[in-house]
Amino acid sequence: MHVIRAKWPAPPGIVAGTSTRAGGASQGKFASLNLGDHVGDDPQAVLENRRQLIAHCAFPEPPRWLRQVHGTTVLDVATLPPPGPDDEPPVADAAVSQDGSGVLAILTADCLPIVVCSSTAPGLAAMHCGWRSLAGGIVARTIGALGADPAQCIAWLGPAISQPAFEVGDEVRDLFLAGVENAAHCFKVNERNRWQADLSGLARLYLEEAGLRQIFGGGRCTYSNDAQFFSYRRDGQCGRMATFIRRDKSRAS
Repeated sequence: MHVIRAKWPAPPGIVAGTSTRAGGASQGKFASLNLGDHVGDDPQAVLENRRQLIAHCAFPEPPRWLRQVHGTTVLDVATLPPPGPDDEPPVADAAVSQDGSGVLAILTADCLPIVVCSSTAPGLAAMHCGWRSLAGGIVARTIGALGADPAQCIAWLGPAISQPAFEVGDEVRDLFLAGVENAAHCFKVNERNRWQADLSGLARLYLEEAGLRQIFGGGRCTYSNDAQFFSYRRDGQCGRMATFIRRDKSRAS
């Protein structure tokens, strides 16, 4: 198993990163570390893959998985009861933990995962940013729910589809032009008179608009690296990677 560790100036004890597709028990289209339980993979293989992730990353407890629907709902997992073995995950596309407890995780296969922590407060956040969620305001909602001073927050962007691979129509571009300043710089017209969208660049604009000044990561393309990442736009039915964040109290100082 290979996990990409976040490179950012987070406070001691903050552990964040993204899994790759390497390792695990899944076969075929889901080979091999698929962590998504909603994509048609063998459920037992997904359970084994999640067990391996928990062991490899030394999580003290399973991540608080979400049922992501490309919306803008944000949950504070610290206020939720512990999940039972047969419970369905809550519907949301972002999670915060204002007290810093738990393991937050987002599943992606082209959409942009973002994790956030604060240099002065205990809270953590993780969000799933496809274009719908991003244009719908998920960044502002998540930072607001985190309850920390945005100027003291630090964000890390995980792997996502890159601008050369992400073609959208006028309707998508128009949403962003109306939603955030300087969005036009994140679109390039192609030979089909459609647009190549910079999803990570757009996310940076929304993070800056929300008051963040420390933004790291990005630059890893899921679409172009089939050996390392799943990509829905490239492959259709496929697995999912997990981007996670937690606070390791044993490493804090």
